[in-house]
Amino acid sequence: MKITRFSVLFAGCVIALAAAPAGAHSPGGAIFTTVSDGSEVNYNIYAAKPDVYLDGGPGIGAPATAAGLDDGTYVFQITDPSGKKLLSTDVARCRQFTVVGGLITGVVFQGDGCEHATALDDDHDAVTVQMIPYLDTPKNGGEYKAWVATVDDFLAGCDALGEEDALNVVSCGWAGGNDHGFVTSHSKTDNFKVRDGHNLEIDTHFFDSRTGAKLNGMGITWIDTLGASNRKYSNTNLELNIKSIAHVENVERGLHSIVIADQPGCKVLNVHCYTGGCNTNVNGPTTVNVTVKANDPIWTKDIKVTCATGQ
Repeated sequence: MKITRFSVLFAGCVIALAAAPAGAHSPGGAIFTTVSDGSEVNYNIYAAKPDVYLDGGPGIGAPATAAGLDDGTYVFQITDPSGKKLLSTDVARCRQFTVVGGLITGVVFQGDGCEHATALDDDHDAVTVQMIPYLDTPKNGGEYKAWVATVDDFLAGCDALGEEDALNVVSCGWAGGNDHGFVTSHSKTDNFKVRDGHNLEIDTHFFDSRTGAKLNGMGITWIDTLGASNRKYSNTNLELNIKSIAHVENVERGLHSIVIADQPGCKVLNVHCYTGGCNTNVNGPTTVNVTVKANDPIWTKDIKVTCATGQ
């Protein structure tokens, strides 16, 4: 696929976004890492760093009614799983992209060629954004974390760290809960690996209480160890051995939360986590806390959700 560049917003227009928002929030929708054409990657494991692209919108497997990212201008970063080590090497203004209609539409033109390369998502007619340049992760397992926040929230986060020229620096600094200007509770994150094949994941399965059939298009909210969130949806991709699963790939060690709520097509009757790392058997919507340990012998943590359908 030919890689192109999209210019949908001039750098001069970004200045208007400098005022801090009255109330910051985590944007709607979801982000996910992908290859250039937007197709899903087995276990979020990539052969090389240039293969990793950012996509955004309702998310893989989401129903047609699912919300995409809030419209606006965003900035991304790549870090190690802890968020402390910033791996992106270009200044923040070069890592901006725009969202219209819930989908990524392009990068922000800078005039000096520093904006990131883009390609087209074959499924959603959206734009994917190549994430290099970024340094190799210090983690032996090849683990990385991608972050996204609105430019407004990023500027406010950097201002809290004492950096007034946030878009023209690589990092605004670090403080607990504020990773280089990305306030965790106001950010979307997704984990991925390069080269290493070992994978730890949390899989949520939705079942029809009447028939026992697995359900696609059902959503969960994943809150990672740092407090950032993302949406995942149950889907089927037999080529990747994914069978009606909302899967969170390459999770870091620590405590994760999976929020399971009533939604169209699923009134939650029971939630049962039946593998090591969690102890949940609850009737009705709930939040499942899942602990992932270093050298965890159980690679996949499974959660079963029983639904009353047709609600």
